[in-house]
Amino acid sequence: MKPIIMASDHGGYELKQQIKTHLMYKDYPVIDVGTDSIESVDYPVFVNKAVELVKKHNTYGIFLCGAGIGASIAANRHKGIRAGLVQSGQHGDDLARLAREHNNANVLCLGGRFMTELEAIDIVETFLKTEFMGKQHIKRVKMLDN
Repeated sequence: MKPIIMASDHGGYELKQQIKTHLMYKDYPVIDVGTDSIESVDYPVFVNKAVELVKKHNTYGIFLCGAGIGASIAANRHKGIRAGLVQSGQHGDDLARLAREHNNANVLCLGGRFMTELEAIDIVETFLKTEFMGKQHIKRVKMLDN
């Protein structure tokens, strides 16, 4: 099984730790590039490290910051990365599923300050279990790296 690459800043640190514990309990191998505390750090530093590992291992990433927005922007600047920002709420699972099915997202971005552990775990599980649909979506996904 390929590792799940995780990264966060201080705003996503606590939720990252909760998700990581869950993934390890489910026997997913996890590589956590940091941060390792709630002390203020710059999210692009950790996202950029994590992106390189996602590409190297051709695997999934889960990146967190306070709102998930900064992590998503930083990740999507990299060719070959398709990061989907998924928020909590009534449609969180649907958004995670669509990110995979339609966009072949390889990175899930979450906001550590805006969802509970249970919401995050449900979203992560949906993201990891959903397959890319292919078909008409292949052409669109290829356009993302042009």
